Amino acid sequence: MPIIAPSFLASNFLKLEEECAMVHNSPAEWFHLDVMDGRFVPNISFGLPIIENIRKTTNKICDVHLMILDPGNYAAAFKKAGADNLTVHIEACPNLHRNLQQIKELGMKAGVAVNPHTPVSLLSDILHDTDIVCLMSVNPGFGGQKFIPYTIEKIKQLRRMIDERGLSTLIEIDGGVTLDNAASIVAAGADVLVAGSSVFNAANPVEAIKAFKAV
Repeated sequence: MPIIAPSFLASNFLKLEEECAMVHNSPAEWFHLDVMDGRFVPNISFGLPIIENIRKTTNKICDVHLMILDPGNYAAAFKKAGADNLTVHIEACPNLHRNLQQIKELGMKAGVAVNPHTPVSLLSDILHDTDIVCLMSVNPGFGGQKFIPYTIEKIKQLRRMIDERGLSTLIEIDGGVTLDNAASIVAAGADVLVAGSSVFNAANPVEAIKAFKAV
């Protein structure tokens, strides 16, 4: 069964405490928290104060996805705010190995996110230092976009790379994940499903999470 990580970008921020309680009491294992700076992506979301307060509501994994430039400048602050996993973009990190080592030294799991146009082959020399690869299945910056079909091939390629090396790196899929495509995503080799609108906009979000767990 996949790990389910509801994306709080799609949550109701006027009812954030209720949304946190819903996910905490659901079968979802992770809270997925998207941080955007308006520079690396054309949108601004939320930052450290929100994550600090979300952290107080749960003991589940806080999976923080930094869609920002210069993420190394903020890694320690996100650790202090409560991040368990910290994912940075390969496209934003000219010294990616250094970034991953910094994250691990701070005591977090280190993730690398890959935009739709970036080939997974670029991870070849860094995969053994990576706990999570987050494959973006939409162009980053906005929720509610449609899944890019070629992502299935990228999942398969990455799965082969991980398995051939005997690694335990998790494959996380972020963007356009729905109950209609979740089974094919998992069948291709994904371990973690990030679901925003499909969870928070559902008539019964907890039942939606249960349905994702069952794929």
